[in-house]
Amino acid sequence: MTGVLIIVENLPCPFDRRVWQEALTLKDAGHRVSIICPTGKGYEERFERLDGIHIYRYRLPLEADSASSYVVEYLWALFMQSYLAFKVHFTRGFDVIHACNPPDTIFIISYFFKVLGKKFLFDHHDANPELYLAKFDRKDWWYGLLVRLERWTFRAADASIATNDSYKRIAIERGGMPPDRVTVVRSGPDLARVRPVPPCDLYKQGKDYLVGYVGVMGRQEGLDYLLRSVRYLVHDVERKDTHFCLVGSGTEIDSLQRYACELGVADYVTFTGRISDRELMEILSTADICVNPDVANDLNDISTMNKIMEYMAIGKPIVQFDLREGRYSAQSASLYAKKNDEVDFAQKILILLDDPELRMRMGAFGRERIQKQLAWEYEQPKLLAAYDALLERKDAPTQQAS
Repeated sequence: MTGVLIIVENLPCPFDRRVWQEALTLKDAGHRVSIICPTGKGYEERFERLDGIHIYRYRLPLEADSASSYVVEYLWALFMQSYLAFKVHFTRGFDVIHACNPPDTIFIISYFFKVLGKKFLFDHHDANPELYLAKFDRKDWWYGLLVRLERWTFRAADASIATNDSYKRIAIERGGMPPDRVTVVRSGPDLARVRPVPPCDLYKQGKDYLVGYVGVMGRQEGLDYLLRSVRYLVHDVERKDTHFCLVGSGTEIDSLQRYACELGVADYVTFTGRISDRELMEILSTADICVNPDVANDLNDISTMNKIMEYMAIGKPIVQFDLREGRYSAQSASLYAKKNDEVDFAQKILILLDDPELRMRMGAFGRERIQKQLAWEYEQPKLLAAYDALLERKDAPTQQAS
């Protein structure tokens, strides 16, 4: 039995759906799986055993929102991850470190264990240089450091997993990974969890229609664009028959709530915060339309958004800005607004509100695409194949960081 240690910094498990699906797949394939992750709301226990997976959690000192605070967060996380990795090594043991970014610092831990013959697999979730540009809009010393950390991570890795073909290109062209050591494993939804349930009209707040959003409340998620779209619909078009339900939490949720008040649309928008899966499925099942207002930038253009896949799994039509990977995922399940144009975004919502047959066709297309091509069941064999290749591969000299 092979031992796998998954290390993730930005979300707790099992809340991080991709990581949890990977962990369950590896466990079901006969691997012994341990996870190191931070605590979070509803996941405060420092140790927990779920579905045969051992989860070791640590507390973060703060929720970072500036370059300096990210340094504090990442250094503390690196210390705690190292401590817990040695704890797992001396108790359960492991053969593979499976590192999920951000940040691109976990490779440092891998060097302590590679000398003991352990393998290092890098699971590339976010392109951190592009993420920094999306948050701070500058190429400075910190940006250069992130580029180097990304390169060093790839060079330390024995194999890499990419969430889509755009990220595979980064691994090969920017990270110097051999193409045969990079496997695309998309974040397909688990249809046993993400599925339609009976709608609940209470979420519509007395309105005729509901527009749903689920995701992080951060700067690059474009929720300010969405709120301005709501303002256009309510005040310019005087379309007051639609309520917007925004599910999720993050560093910007308080400022977004204030912004909704400033725009005069607070009565048309509900911010739920983090909620249970049951409530989430009810909201998405009740929604007539789902939206993805992610800002058109270098990061979002190359990233696959989990919310798009979940909207499709529920069978909902989508409105989003025209981004490369978003269009690949949704295809005809979505209407595509001009990049960063909140008025065009609102007008696309209007098209769907006024055309129930179009909504039905688009929703049906999206659900069928998930069921036949993009669900997690189609990604599981790719993950296991990547592990088979990693574990069968004879030791090769580690690439030198430069």
